[in-house]
Amino acid sequence: MKKLNHIKSCLLLALLVAAAFMQSGCKKDATSSSKGTPVITSIRNYVAHPGDSLLSSVGTGQWVVISGKNLKGALAINFDGVKGSFNDAWFSDTSAIALIPAVIAFPTVPSDKLNTIQYITNHGQTTFSFPIVAPAPTITGVSNEDANPGDSVKINGLSFFFVKSVIYGGINITNFKSSNDGTSISLAVPAGITQTGGIVSVETKSGKAATVYSIHNFVNGVLNNYDNINNFSWGSGTSNSSANYPGNTGYYGIMKASNVPAGDGSWWNDGRSINTNSAQWIPQANMKDTLSHYVLKFEISVTKPWINGSIQIVKDYSWNYSALYHPWKTSTGATVPFTTKGWQTVTIPLSNFVDSKGFPAPTLSDLLGSAGAGAINVTFTNDGSSTVQNFEAAIDNIRVVRVK
Repeated sequence: MKKLNHIKSCLLLALLVAAAFMQSGCKKDATSSSKGTPVITSIRNYVAHPGDSLLSSVGTGQWVVISGKNLKGALAINFDGVKGSFNDAWFSDTSAIALIPAVIAFPTVPSDKLNTIQYITNHGQTTFSFPIVAPAPTITGVSNEDANPGDSVKINGLSFFFVKSVIYGGINITNFKSSNDGTSISLAVPAGITQTGGIVSVETKSGKAATVYSIHNFVNGVLNNYDNINNFSWGSGTSNSSANYPGNTGYYGIMKASNVPAGDGSWWNDGRSINTNSAQWIPQANMKDTLSHYVLKFEISVTKPWINGSIQIVKDYSWNYSALYHPWKTSTGATVPFTTKGWQTVTIPLSNFVDSKGFPAPTLSDLLGSAGAGAINVTFTNDGSSTVQNFEAAIDNIRVVRVK
């Protein structure tokens, strides 16, 4: 019996020793897994199943899942040498989620970094060869849709790389320059643009983008341009001086305000507003469209630094919905004095017209009424915390444009 107990004790001790060795081995493997050199085996699409498939190439601004091992502890993930965005807290040792930079200057990427994903951790790094291609171009707007022939303008957007052709106002452009980061194309406005203008299109090796609206079109959708469509009623001053606001085309309005106390909303005083007679914002036949189809546009020129207060825009003196324009206020909340170099185009989506709680109108009819017509009131109010010493802005070509 004692012998049997002795054997049992020996077997138990052996099992405990074996378990200890196994546990030690597991710990060693776990440590090795989290500390070894990172390895990338594949790139997947970061969307819900079944879209989370393996990818054979990626483009800028795309979320991806990097699969492999030893991926925890990432310090940097570079795509073609440009840092991507990520949060290592989301990672496991076998997968990592990253956002490819929205802008990669493909023509300037060194050949040894082209089509590479560099993965750097606190315990090693690796470089994975993978096609990173320029996506099709996107047009976000034109710097000044009312520039005179010969004036310099920019087509703004993304992925203007390896450009094959540019159409501006319906006219083919042969002399243009793309920025290194692919976010703009500079050109001189060609002669021959008509009053109804034309579209803008950009074709690259990766695809083609075109506007659905015409630039230099100051007939369709125009509420007031002080010239051939003059619905101006009262408020601001008007001028056609090229000395004060160079680059103008015909007459324009001038909004002015000085020594306006904080919280002063007396927009009707001192030429602080542009008020028109009734005009058609949206064709009645299109009133069932969604707000996202339309934007409000106008050209603006600001020669004196603008630092406080807002341009507030409403329809028919109704404050149910309004849109604010204060370009001196950055997205981070910082304040930067705002001026323009000549005239520039401002674009305000109709969905930016919100109520007192910050909600947009449910429909175009809620925002504009069933007829889609009425006056427009462009006003200046000091909604800031300090006195506005001097505000002045020239505004022209107030219009509603269909962009989708």
